[in-house]
Amino acid sequence: MSDKQVRSMLSDLDGFVFDKVPWTTPKPLNESRVAIVTTAGLRIEGSADWDPGDQGFTIIPHDAEELTLAHFSPNFDRTGWVLDKNVVFPIDRLREMADEGIIGSLAETHVSFMGAQIDHTLETIRLDSGPAAAKALHADDVDLVLLTPI
Repeated sequence: MSDKQVRSMLSDLDGFVFDKVPWTTPKPLNESRVAIVTTAGLRIEGSADWDPGDQGFTIIPHDAEELTLAHFSPNFDRTGWVLDKNVVFPIDRLREMADEGIIGSLAETHVSFMGAQIDHTLETIRLDSGPAAAKALHADDVDLVLLTPI
């Protein structure tokens, strides 16, 4: 399916509207624990691939050796991932930033969702897996996340 076809099918899709926008004053960056949240559909090597419409998430430990980009969408361009995983999952750059004192620390826990979603309401992510992923990050004392939407 071409990008033009997908855009025409989704052109009338309404976005979700939040009634309130919460705000907190963040810690300074050099005191913050940072995690990655991506929609690249990453899995630890050897884990099952994503099923179409899977709105779950995968916990990626900071020391995971081998990751697989298991994104379901056939339209996803994997070239950047093949050349440098940091394009999708910038773990090495965050390690460098932690070593240089730019960020306070690198989280133990990172999260990957699968971005190609059939159900555009994302109800399961909003009400179930999203809060569960936030709980896992909160348990790791994460102060902020670097989003890599793919």
